[in-house]
Amino acid sequence: MSTNDATESHGSIDTPTIAVTGAAGYIGSRVVKRLQETHPDWDLIALDNQYRGQVESVGDVDIAHVDIRNRGRLEATLEGADIVMHLAAVSGVDDCEENQDLAYEVNVTGTNNVAWFCRKTGAALIFPFSMAVLGDPESFPITADLPRRPMNWYGRTKLLGEEAIRTFAEGEFPAHLFLKSNLYGEHVIDGTTVSKPTVLNFFVDRVDAGEPLTVYEPGSQSRNFIHVKDIAEAYLDSAEQLLDALENGKTGASAYEIAGDQDPSVMELARTVQDIAQTDYDTDVEVTLVENPRAAETLVEDFTVDTSRAKAELGWEPTHTVEGSIRTLLERRE
Repeated sequence: MSTNDATESHGSIDTPTIAVTGAAGYIGSRVVKRLQETHPDWDLIALDNQYRGQVESVGDVDIAHVDIRNRGRLEATLEGADIVMHLAAVSGVDDCEENQDLAYEVNVTGTNNVAWFCRKTGAALIFPFSMAVLGDPESFPITADLPRRPMNWYGRTKLLGEEAIRTFAEGEFPAHLFLKSNLYGEHVIDGTTVSKPTVLNFFVDRVDAGEPLTVYEPGSQSRNFIHVKDIAEAYLDSAEQLLDALENGKTGASAYEIAGDQDPSVMELARTVQDIAQTDYDTDVEVTLVENPRAAETLVEDFTVDTSRAKAELGWEPTHTVEGSIRTLLERRE
């Protein structure tokens, strides 16, 4: 769905107010930091229910303890926002399978609450909806235009959120939806290392612990990897574009693919970590295949993603490589 002209323009926004849900988390805290660094004149609203929060504040911005399921408190906190970066979610296949009610309440009801606020106020919206909505992609390279066939509860809840935003945005507010690939890397907020047990981070942690790198069978399944810092830059670029959309009276949802330039198999990734650990740090680590406990995940051996839309329309480019990030992660653990 493309953006359409609204009947009225929002006019010039001299000092925009940007709200970030999930601001205490892995991505949200990085986004708040980059907003502070890049646009120190912008006003920021940060909120999180601290379900998976890792920080209480970012710089001089305190993170309000607000649950997006509470629509009254949410709307009161978001009041005055020109753009809402909706990053709060129960993320990950395992977490959603183990906490299905919570995943529904947060990823579906909470997202509806955020989108409803934007519909009532005209605020722009940024929302990541994950590769999990696609299931096994039917063709490559992957684009956001492919059919939605989620294979797990995480993907299903994110799909419902995507569909709600598309419906609410039509004729009322501009929205950018991000089909993002597998994250990796870490960053530092006011002295606190913010990370997440993604597959690459998990492998580096295993090296640090002197334990084997366990790869789920068959090992040939490919994944595309994108650094958390590159994701944050995409949202920053998006916010800048959405301000123009607001001023020009644009509405409707546009989708962008955010991914890295590398899509190794999980076994190839483990071997790369193993080689760098041996070559750079004289550390030997085993790589072993183990039974895959996740029946509902894609096992495709090609995971290339077409990111030309984000590059052309948002001016975004990934800058981090898997090999460079492995070295950085290992160095930090020395």
